[in-house]
Amino acid sequence: MDLLDFARGPALQIGLYVFAFGVAFRLASLLLLPRLKDLSAARKGAPGAVVASGREIIRRMWPQSVYAEATRFTTINGYIFHLGLAIIVFLGTPHILFLKGLIGVSWPGLPTNIINGVAVITFLSLIAALVHRLQSPVLKAISTANDYITWLVTMLPVATGLLAISHLGWRYETLLAVHILSIAVFLIWFPFGKLMHAFLIFLSRGTTGAHLAHRGAQL
Repeated sequence: MDLLDFARGPALQIGLYVFAFGVAFRLASLLLLPRLKDLSAARKGAPGAVVASGREIIRRMWPQSVYAEATRFTTINGYIFHLGLAIIVFLGTPHILFLKGLIGVSWPGLPTNIINGVAVITFLSLIAALVHRLQSPVLKAISTANDYITWLVTMLPVATGLLAISHLGWRYETLLAVHILSIAVFLIWFPFGKLMHAFLIFLSRGTTGAHLAHRGAQL
């Protein structure tokens, strides 16, 4: 078994299993926690829980005006690399074919040159995010190993993917193997690090919105 066979086989399978069971466990451990029923009456005019949740999710898509200037770079750059990652993963033809093998469904992808351009922009955006974190006294003070490991395991698939499509360095088979191995590491880390926010962000924001609306908070 060479490196590419190992990456495509055992490494990727382990990554997928850890990802699936890890995410399921995290979600189940959160959703199945016992909760006390809120017996208080909702404030007059309070919207229903679903409406309040949706409003809070939308409201938090952009910072309030008082914080907009101070957080402008973080907000805009965050959208850039999040959208870039989504485009690469879900609209890159090789990734669509991989997902088809997992879920049996495929869809049209974007041209390769567009995906390559998006990958370069995403790579630069992730570099900018790290530099900003290291240069900001506040962000640097509150950053933990979790933040830096999460950045690294997100950056590696992008960087190795760019190397593979550019045929830079090792032969293509080796570059592809390293790229797949970086994806396996990403999947393994996902349930245990801050990447899990991809599943938790809307759940937590929606719950907060419903709770505050019930109490009559003005958002």
